[in-house]
Amino acid sequence: MSDWLRIGTDGNVRCWWCGDDPLYVTYHDDEWGRRVTNDTRLFEKLCLEGFQSGLSWLTILRKRENFRAAFADFDVEAVAAFDEGDVQRLLADAGIVRHRGKIQSTINNAQRAIELIEAEGSIAEYVDRYRPAEHRVVTSTSMPVASTSPESIALSRDLKKRGWSFVGPTTMYAFMQAMGLVNDHLEECWVHDQSG
Repeated sequence: MSDWLRIGTDGNVRCWWCGDDPLYVTYHDDEWGRRVTNDTRLFEKLCLEGFQSGLSWLTILRKRENFRAAFADFDVEAVAAFDEGDVQRLLADAGIVRHRGKIQSTINNAQRAIELIEAEGSIAEYVDRYRPAEHRVVTSTSMPVASTSPESIALSRDLKKRGWSFVGPTTMYAFMQAMGLVNDHLEECWVHDQSG
């Protein structure tokens, strides 16, 4: 068996990165790589990918419900209205990642998301334009793969032009993988054919 694959206790072959942690395995099986078209969930993921920068995704996943509670379930209008009092409240919240820059970025990005929705119709319609025309198939023998793509670089560049922050090309590629804009489940993974 390749180092890039693992067999779970249920006998299913999975991508290596979810390990054996039950929360991570469930995330891998039920969420990662599945197409998302709900703007609230897309906004949430854009924000959480920013919070993840420099940390493991499992750290963020374990705190996700705390983030949802702290950030009004990532309702764009609600978060856009947060003020300095909310920043202070969030900096005191031990259930989330307490990083002033990332907290302020989330509020800023909510304000930019409102502008983006007004201009483009929805976050889903906007990000779908960055879905690659050609689907690459990732196998255990083609690993490791790049952590960016021409599309993630273009998405990052455009969001930055629109005033978003914590949306670098690597962060945007992780977002694209998670939201099903690309299917980077290994071809041998049991979830591969259900994703993207």
